[in-house]
Amino acid sequence: MPTRVALLFGGRSSEHSISCATAGGVLGAIDRSRFEVVPIGITRDGAFTLQDDETVRAFTLGETLPEIADNGTRVHFPESATSREFTVTRVSTGSTSATTESLGDIDIAFPILHGPFGEDGTIQGLIELVGLPYVGNGVLASALGMDKHFTKTVLQGAGVAVAPWVTVSRDDLAREPELWTRRIQGLGLPAFVKPARAGSSVGVSKVHDWSELDAALDLAFAEDHRVLIEPGIVGREVECAVLQGRDGGPTRVSVAGEIVFTGREFYDFDAKYRDAPGIELVCPADLQPQQLAEMQRIAARAFDAIGGRGLARVDFFFTGSEFIVNEINTMPGFTPISMFPACWLASGLSYPDLITELIQLGLATAR
Repeated sequence: MPTRVALLFGGRSSEHSISCATAGGVLGAIDRSRFEVVPIGITRDGAFTLQDDETVRAFTLGETLPEIADNGTRVHFPESATSREFTVTRVSTGSTSATTESLGDIDIAFPILHGPFGEDGTIQGLIELVGLPYVGNGVLASALGMDKHFTKTVLQGAGVAVAPWVTVSRDDLAREPELWTRRIQGLGLPAFVKPARAGSSVGVSKVHDWSELDAALDLAFAEDHRVLIEPGIVGREVECAVLQGRDGGPTRVSVAGEIVFTGREFYDFDAKYRDAPGIELVCPADLQPQQLAEMQRIAARAFDAIGGRGLARVDFFFTGSEFIVNEINTMPGFTPISMFPACWLASGLSYPDLITELIQLGLATAR
């Protein structure tokens, strides 16, 4: 019997469309002889809907971004931890009557949700409440990885180098504007302004002059109530993919990839997902063996420090003498062209085999 997988995608965050495209990639590559997939699309309003496999498989990040349409179905999780049966309620066309039917037992959930309400421990907590195995990081690691402030705090405590930062809220700025302005400007220029809890470079600005700060803060505050400001670090932007160790073994780290800038200010949403010009992704990156080994050591240390499970991507600045962790992404972009699968492909693990490995790790992980 094939393993039955509930694939959860879409969601309420601003990264909804990226999650949809990831679902398309996974459905197109998953080993159908081993896995039977139940595609559960979460609308922007948070409705859990049963989606058509073929439709989702066609999702890509083209000019029109994919989105979960509310088709009127409602998928229900098991009623308790004693069951693994999912059900779906449908409303017949032209009728107000609803029928509920079984979707059968699910062996494992695969949440490929990015950003708040999916990558931050919330969906992981829901899945744990019903005792279902799932792919990826647990509640704590997901929450830590989503929040850049607390990621840095934990990594700094673990002896991992991170960039200096200031975290501020609108209330902080309203209460003591001069104090917070001094702290922020003490970081120097250029500076990056980011939502504390968002990904895919959504809400991120590069500030070249302090006259640009207010607009950058407004953009970031539109995504989160706390904002992180960091100085620009001069160095190469390199990253590597991480997998949990097998059978109690050590954390595994891929070869490095590099983001090479050929005319763009920073690695923004369009460059990541719409193939905008000005950025070149190189994998494997040109590093000396001892440099790669040090980067992999730090990536594994960072993953272990947050209690990582399943997968992550660790992003660095390499100054030439030091690797500084920029952030940990606990559910990285997972489309076939994303850096996470590209790094594993360059390390000898294909996209379909990577999906299989993640599902097997999820089934074996004790929560």
